[in-house]
Amino acid sequence: MRTARALWGATHPGPSLVVTALALALGLAAGLEPWRLLVLVLAVFAGQVSVGLSNDAIDLFRDATVGRSDKPLVRGDTRLRTAWVAAFVSLAVAVTLSAVLGGGMLLAHVVALVSAWSYNAGLKATPASLVPFLVSFGIFPSLATLSASDPQPAAVWATLAGAVLGAAVHLTNVLPDLDDDRRTGVRGLPHRIGAAASVLLAVAATVVAAVAVLFGSLADGAPVAAMIPFALVVTLLAAAVVIRMRRRGADRAGFRLVMTAALVLAIQLVAASALS
Repeated sequence: MRTARALWGATHPGPSLVVTALALALGLAAGLEPWRLLVLVLAVFAGQVSVGLSNDAIDLFRDATVGRSDKPLVRGDTRLRTAWVAAFVSLAVAVTLSAVLGGGMLLAHVVALVSAWSYNAGLKATPASLVPFLVSFGIFPSLATLSASDPQPAAVWATLAGAVLGAAVHLTNVLPDLDDDRRTGVRGLPHRIGAAASVLLAVAATVVAAVAVLFGSLADGAPVAAMIPFALVVTLLAAAVVIRMRRRGADRAGFRLVMTAALVLAIQLVAASALS
């Protein structure tokens, strides 16, 4: 049980569950059959587990150097080898389940996972650190639509919304670790442009996502009165990121607010699908 708890803690459970919930919402919006929806959710969850475990496994030395005692691998709650085995098993499960849903879904999910793993493996320390988030989150809405019996890529507006939300996630997630990252040689885009510029870009990206989903929902026939409140909530969440960062500095709250905005937009898509 100790090993299981340690491995779960190393998956970045909060973000993993949020992304899985996003997959569920997108699957519902796409009108997937129950069995397809279940396989999609399990595939995305397994993929997120593999990404989280690989991140903590690769960063073990860095985390230990800066004293990240909140990390199970740093505390020695489980062995590094065990984490790697679990990461690759989870990756294999994600790929296998994706194949069940068809070649399009398999290809899209593999690209998204390779992109995410490439961030963990080294892109995080380069000016291109934003690229894996643009790619993986941009592809993400298509995982649901490609899982349907009549597979199709997601609409352009949904892809845009996913990509810019991915940018906001990256820009806010790394802010609390900027100083520790610099000590261990990690200098991604947020480190180079600074915290203030990162926050402004993240807020702008979140608002762009809200606008894209709003116009996309309206284009699909959803009523204006039902869609506007969602866009307003997301805009307020974006504003809350700025206010929080100015008052408390760089902490995890900005990242959580952006993830909440992503969930609100996913719920909007479900509502738009039901009302169209």
